[in-house]
Amino acid sequence: MARRLRFNGTGSVGGGCPAVHEDLDSGEVIVHGMPLSDPGDIAQLEHLGEGEIPIVVPRELLVDFGPKEVARPPRVLDLAAFGRLFESFEHTAWRLETRRRFASDEASETYAQFAAGLPVEWDYDDAWSRNIRAQTSQGKRVERVRLVDDPPTPGQLYLLDNAKRNCAVGEDIRNLSRSEANRLRLPAEDFWVFDSRFVALLNFDEDDNLLDVEVITEPVVVNRYVQVRDAAWHYAVPYEEFAAGLTG
Repeated sequence: MARRLRFNGTGSVGGGCPAVHEDLDSGEVIVHGMPLSDPGDIAQLEHLGEGEIPIVVPRELLVDFGPKEVARPPRVLDLAAFGRLFESFEHTAWRLETRRRFASDEASETYAQFAAGLPVEWDYDDAWSRNIRAQTSQGKRVERVRLVDDPPTPGQLYLLDNAKRNCAVGEDIRNLSRSEANRLRLPAEDFWVFDSRFVALLNFDEDDNLLDVEVITEPVVVNRYVQVRDAAWHYAVPYEEFAAGLTG
């Protein structure tokens, strides 16, 4: 079925290309102009997929005729697509973990061991551990700051124990008190930042089950989350030090 396209405009006085059109149903933007053909130029492009054709347009064309709506429809990923982000990121994956409990943790065998006061038998060769080892062996970083209440909730104490497994396979996990996070005015959202390029905002239901993940790519908004990352990482302490302070 053919798209319903609207001609937004052209920077050419004579009515030729380059030009901008907009899909009236999806909101997608179609830009056409002269192709970028020099192999040296093309070699510098990142994320150019098979079948994609780079084109060159004047900056003013996008400024004058590109859509400028503030509201953006949310882009939501299911949990399978979210999981694949931990295989496709290029440099860094960083999380602020703000919740007091996770329903998925409490349904696990390791949580039952923890709740019973038994040593937790962590699996160092599950799918998560194998992938983190594979990613960090390439020089990539996987980091988290976990907030902890005073006193810590059972779920937070469980994750303090869990941190030794995650760090052993390549993560860097640090903790920050809830009071310090409030002083720093950190947000309540639980989110990942991938490559300082986009944010994965985790959405939970009232029973603490992870429902889906909203991807945020708008640069100004992403930059706000990156600033949160920098503040949290600056004040957080390694999990071993934090745990020792709780029992000291």
